[in-house]
Amino acid sequence: MIIGNLGADPEMRYTANGAPVTTFSVATSRQYKRSSDGERIEETEWFNIVTWNRTAETCSQYLSKGSKVYVEGRMSTRSWDDQSTGQKKYKTELVADQVKFLSPQNSQQSLSDDSSDVQENKVSPPSEIDPDDLPF
Repeated sequence: MIIGNLGADPEMRYTANGAPVTTFSVATSRQYKRSSDGERIEETEWFNIVTWNRTAETCSQYLSKGSKVYVEGRMSTRSWDDQSTGQKKYKTELVADQVKFLSPQNSQQSLSDDSSDVQENKVSPPSEIDPDDLPF
């Protein structure tokens, strides 16, 4: 599960069998205070997201760069041979089972491959936790 913002507009294509697939990248950020000097640090991690079928079509239609989303799914690493160099290439992606739109204009939209109706958004982003406040 991740919550973050799209780094670019989603890209949709169709497989040889006609199945829609949409890909997009999501940035997640975390902030913490460095214990050595108290400086606040922000780290950003990028995730490649893959959606299929109805979820792919809806993401392509309604999401855009900057949209806030909640994504639930499984990690998958695929490999292929680079045609120009012959080298083996790898890419790790989050294959989405469910995507929830968290941006205000889309806050009531939610979708998953096994759900044909739009569900009410019930996910709220976690509140910021300062590591210094933890009891351990």
